[in-house]
Amino acid sequence: MKRPKLKKASKRVSCSKRYKIQKKVREHNRKLRKELKKKGVSKRVKKDPGVPSSAPFKEEVLREAEERRLKIEEEKERKKQAKREERAQKRKKEKEVASKDPEPKAKKARQDENGKHSEKHTAPDKSSKQFLCGELNKVIDASDVVIEVLDARDPLGYRCPQLEEEVLRREGNKKLLLVLNKIDLVPKENVERWIQCLQKEFPVVAFKASTQIRDKTVQAKKSRIVASNEVLDKSRGAACFGISCLTELLTTYVANTEKEASLRVGIVGFPNVGKSSLINSMKGILACNTGVKRGITKSMQEVHILKNVKLIDSPGVVASPSNPPASMALRSLQVEEGQESVLEAVRTLLKQCDKTQIMLQFNIPDFRNSLEFLTLFAKKRGYLQKGGVANTEQAATAFLADWTGAKLSYYCKAPENISLPAYLSDSVVSDMQKGWDLTKLKMDNEETLKGVKFPNQASSISFISKGPTAGLLSASDITEEKPGPAATESETMQNDEPEQTIEEPDKTEELEKPQKASLRKKPNKVQFQSVPIDISLSTATTDDAYDFNTDFK
Repeated sequence: MKRPKLKKASKRVSCSKRYKIQKKVREHNRKLRKELKKKGVSKRVKKDPGVPSSAPFKEEVLREAEERRLKIEEEKERKKQAKREERAQKRKKEKEVASKDPEPKAKKARQDENGKHSEKHTAPDKSSKQFLCGELNKVIDASDVVIEVLDARDPLGYRCPQLEEEVLRREGNKKLLLVLNKIDLVPKENVERWIQCLQKEFPVVAFKASTQIRDKTVQAKKSRIVASNEVLDKSRGAACFGISCLTELLTTYVANTEKEASLRVGIVGFPNVGKSSLINSMKGILACNTGVKRGITKSMQEVHILKNVKLIDSPGVVASPSNPPASMALRSLQVEEGQESVLEAVRTLLKQCDKTQIMLQFNIPDFRNSLEFLTLFAKKRGYLQKGGVANTEQAATAFLADWTGAKLSYYCKAPENISLPAYLSDSVVSDMQKGWDLTKLKMDNEETLKGVKFPNQASSISFISKGPTAGLLSASDITEEKPGPAATESETMQNDEPEQTIEEPDKTEELEKPQKASLRKKPNKVQFQSVPIDISLSTATTDDAYDFNTDFK
């Protein structure tokens, strides 16, 4: 019987053998280097040592380097986009040339027949403006009462005069009701002022929709758990206020009108204002899809709330391109459709706010422009790319989601004296307020405001409202305005130069010129430039400046 090995074989090698191996490896590497030299392959680029800690103005130098690097990346991206557009145009031209080629009559007839059949079977584009306007008109026609949902953070901006005028113009004596949603994101005094202001035109209901309503099956499981453990979800997102007020208002209206058929209530408003969330809160289950992304609802949907009350969900009102940029950034779907970049939307929103309030809200240090704000915001939230580079695109989308969703607290001041618009008169206002129990509504609104936890005015951002937002309701009004070549050039120039949110001295303009020149010469390399400082001016303005002419002994 063979004796088993007691120990493993040793891996030790004699010194002579080890030295031979090392020598052969060195020779092999030398040969490889020679071959690479013959081919013309350059050596590995040395790593940038960076700015030493002892260097003066280190933060400013790093900030300038980061801005230059971002500018270079934007230029590269712009060039790529231009190349893509050129290729797309070439393909389009080739297709047009191919379509113009003479074809046999039989083939043409076959193609025409196929085209007719395809036109019959193809479904309409649900994301098109014509389809959305058509669905909105269907909702207005089908409803007896139209509820216009407004965001409490900017109620005047979320009002659409064209929509209100269209509702009043339709036959059937339709009633218009205003619901002030997201009241938990605005200071209490501001909400009360807006309710007093809007009540002069239409009845107003204060509302706070629940943002944590789930599917039926999940709801059933949750209810079982709650029943066993007797635990209630009292979180701020799950809480809902104003349901009893709105249901009582609608039921009393049905009782007063003595209508046999069920009351059809259309829910209308701009995208992401909380239309579907209001319906889900009233129903108590996830009846309509909701989300942070705007424009989720594409078509009308009926939901039974009570025996004699039926709510109709509608797509958002299409904003007119003639509106100011801030209104379009908050209420239109340009960013989702790719017509406007997220960075431009953030830039327009930052213009309308106080910088100190933005810094306190997001806990960010002082910034000079929107690009610097987004880099700081990205680092704060941890939106970083490979190598620790700030992902400004992701930061911009998160910032915009906070503004349009039910997260960020900002408010607009209610005007003291409001005159009635042209489409409203005293007789129309009195007619709109008939049939509603206004005293009960006032009491219910007060009860709702008592229950909601409001933010402090110091912790919320004051926002400058741009007034009512114009909307498109018919397909004839939709005219896609394409900017001319001069306009596009000016826009690109504006996008290249960072927007100054605070007033800076004239030196910055002088400093930008050499920076731009250096970028044109060497776009692939980041170069550090010394900032010229006038010592005489600095000594005059600051007391701590060092005078190099004096001799201290």
